[in-house]
Amino acid sequence: MTTPQVQLINPPSLPRVPGYSQVATVTGGDLVFIAGQVSLDASGAIVGAGDFAAQATQTFQNLMTALAAVGASATNLIKLTSFVTDMSQLATFRAVRDQFLDPAHLPASTLVQVSRLFREEFLIEVEAIAVR
Repeated sequence: MTTPQVQLINPPSLPRVPGYSQVATVTGGDLVFIAGQVSLDASGAIVGAGDFAAQATQTFQNLMTALAAVGASATNLIKLTSFVTDMSQLATFRAVRDQFLDPAHLPASTLVQVSRLFREEFLIEVEAIAVR
């Protein structure tokens, strides 16, 4: 297996942003696509109904579990797409996310507010692309 080479870039002509990189490139390795993760535990029960921080924590724990299943970790992430139902929770989202990501290896990222997710009780969903 080829060892992937990942380059995370923040061009000086783009704004410097906290919590993610503007551009990610990959040479070699296998791409891993992770479906949207929500705040369900292994039994399928919702964790943190009505509690954004609890749901975000479970969602990122599920993302780390999905990465581990293919022998990867947060440092293998190259792209995150996050969906939230309430942008006023941005500071909480960032605080939780930053507990799981390596500040020296921040993936490209997009955050979108949506009117609702596939079940009304979900407040956050995160999908990812990684390389291993």
